[in-house]
Amino acid sequence: MNKTLLSIGHGYSAQALARRLLPQGWRIIGTTRSADKAREIAASGVEPLIWPDADLEPLLGQIPNVLISIGPGTDGDPILNAYTSIVARTAPELRWVGYLSTTGVYGNHDGGWVDENTALTPTTRRGTARMQAESRWRAIPELPLHIFRLAGIYGPGRGPFTKVKDGTARRIIKKDQVFSRIHVDDIAQALVLSLHQPTPDGIYNLCDDDPVPPQDVIAYAAALLGVPVPPEIAIEDADMSPMARSFYSESKKVRNDRIKQTLEWMPLYPSYRSGLAAILEGYD
Repeated sequence: MNKTLLSIGHGYSAQALARRLLPQGWRIIGTTRSADKAREIAASGVEPLIWPDADLEPLLGQIPNVLISIGPGTDGDPILNAYTSIVARTAPELRWVGYLSTTGVYGNHDGGWVDENTALTPTTRRGTARMQAESRWRAIPELPLHIFRLAGIYGPGRGPFTKVKDGTARRIIKKDQVFSRIHVDDIAQALVLSLHQPTPDGIYNLCDDDPVPPQDVIAYAAALLGVPVPPEIAIEDADMSPMARSFYSESKKVRNDRIKQTLEWMPLYPSYRSGLAAILEGYD
């Protein structure tokens, strides 16, 4: 197997994947938009490439494994906007393409369960843009595409502890609101499994086994820190940005049976409880 990966949009999840692949002898080229981020990427052992300044065309024809983490913009998927014909031409030569999408494509289900066969009915602009991007990638013939629909991502450096500790965390209450989430290391683990056993045209939800209301996560983080639980605030009384409020417009529980059965993936952190406890061990 050619152990070379082009990571387009080398952000939080892709960096977690790199930490697993680099010790296995992989070469990873990761794109970013800024020189500062490029230096951080280089320090991690990944070869940085500033895009869109650089041209990806030569790499798209040479590297057999490609991970797309970059999200769609207001004008659609930036990679396909720039390279649709090149991706289509080189598709038969690629071994594995992973696209990181979101469970937001399912829209609101009033707290009900969804799986990969659930109709896509997004209610937010972000979810709609992701649905459209998925469709464009899936339309490319012979592309060995794997779509991973990610629940809310958390992990080291991206958890509730800082806000809980400094007193700015809020427990916003909306009746029957429930979210699914996923630890970043479980995303990385799933991507490694997929890279080692490609299943082209596969679509997988990535989430843990314990969807709960968001206020429960904040309360548990406070308990782990030994600080008072933040008071409840009704969503009607909460001062929230439109972006933050949009996350509360959808409520659903996400099933992960398919990836468990197909790739034999099992979450390292099946609940936010074990995930937060692991983060706290490294929390300063």
